[in-house]
Amino acid sequence: MIDFTLTPEQKEFQDLARKFAAKEITPIALQYDKEPFVPDAILKKAHGAGLMNLTTPKVYGGHGMGLLDAALITEELNAGCSGIGGMITINSLACGPILIGGTDEQKKRFLIPLCESGKTASFGLTEREAGSDAAGVKTKAVRKGNEYVLNGQKCFITNASFAALYTIFATTDPSKGTKGITAFVVPRETPGVSIGKVEDKMGQRALNVAEVNLDDVVIPTANLLGAEGQGFKIAMETLNEGRINIATTALGIARAALEASIQYAKQRVQFGNPIGTFQSINFLLADMAAAVDASRLLTWYAASRADNGLPFAREAAQAKLFASDTAMDVTTNAVQVHGGYGYTKEFMVEKLMRDAKLTQIYEGTNQVQRGIIAL
Repeated sequence: MIDFTLTPEQKEFQDLARKFAAKEITPIALQYDKEPFVPDAILKKAHGAGLMNLTTPKVYGGHGMGLLDAALITEELNAGCSGIGGMITINSLACGPILIGGTDEQKKRFLIPLCESGKTASFGLTEREAGSDAAGVKTKAVRKGNEYVLNGQKCFITNASFAALYTIFATTDPSKGTKGITAFVVPRETPGVSIGKVEDKMGQRALNVAEVNLDDVVIPTANLLGAEGQGFKIAMETLNEGRINIATTALGIARAALEASIQYAKQRVQFGNPIGTFQSINFLLADMAAAVDASRLLTWYAASRADNGLPFAREAAQAKLFASDTAMDVTTNAVQVHGGYGYTKEFMVEKLMRDAKLTQIYEGTNQVQRGIIAL
């Protein structure tokens, strides 16, 4: 029998995240959207509450959760604000290459201090000419004895301005294409690492996104993840898990928009009745609710397969595709339900609509997801 019932433990940390979001995130979400800056105080509270480093094993300083358990928390945080929620959970993506390609010694050396400190990291793959075509990475890594020298620039790097370390992908042999891409851990304080342009984004504005410049950055061979040429494989495996996280982010955004719309439809009176009593509105809300629930089931299914050691790349792509499209549709309809008020920055649904768009783009556009599903 298939059982969708959450365990008492799952309900407990889901409730913890929901209460945290209601108390610490939602009340200041609009403020952080207008004046974007890293929410240091909230990150410290989130770390203290046990809401960071969810999927990092306990032996390396994390909480050792599976992707399904982490999804329960991620949905709640992103329902409060996807920008702030993304800052809290960014290490699940950034540390993925270390967990996938790192040795036990590397995991202990990099992850334990990061988890204990409450600091954050960044995943550095994307470049100006290597977005959806990740194989087009131009950042170079040249080996010189027991060191590598890195030169290049990464862009659209989430949390770049505040990361304590970066997982960077560079080519050690351009002639080999994807088989020449290699993964490295680059500590922030390494000479030659600097931050370039900070992006002024449409939505998820509390989530820092910036360029990372690498100018003659020298790192030891001990910071190489896996072997030379394994970087592309490590990146793709990381992104498979990351897509479940993005699906959950989209789910949180969509659910927040749905809940706001239901509340508004009950309160807003026109023609002598709450607008939610009109079929044109309640049918719209019904479609929104069905899509949100379907997104959750697809996401949980993908996460469950991953947790059970089953192939899940296709399922993760489906979840990311469907949930992010749902988030865009539901938030657009939420603005419609709110009418003129929904188009103003006074109401949360305007922000949610802008936040939703990014979920269709990052960690593989939805056009890329369709390609993965079709293979």
